[in-house]
Amino acid sequence: MGCGPGSREAGGQVLEIIEPAETPTGPIGSTDWMEEASCAGHSDLFFAPFAERPEARVRREAAARIICQGCAGVAACQEYARSNRELGFWGGESESERAEAGFPPTTPIIGRKRVAEQRARDAMASAS
Repeated sequence: MGCGPGSREAGGQVLEIIEPAETPTGPIGSTDWMEEASCAGHSDLFFAPFAERPEARVRREAAARIICQGCAGVAACQEYARSNRELGFWGGESESERAEAGFPPTTPIIGRKRVAEQRARDAMASAS
């Protein structure tokens, strides 16, 4: 069995090589605001560690929100995150908050995270 242009042989099978429909592009929108952003050097507050518990997420995002409140680039950051469907805490918004505003990240787990975050907030409120 031979291979023609646009195909290759692997494991005794001829596989068609599919070219991407469009050329990948960079991020949507300007990133100039990033150099002066207050969050620089604090990525641990803005991006969840592996297997983060919901209660820890609420605390981490509260600390990130405080940094965002004092940042001159918060509006540009929020627009960037919404346009690029970013994961993490951007522009004073969590992934869940962006999803509720109509800009969900490109992951299927947002619904489960929203439920877990609400349960964590409720538990922390009742503990106070």
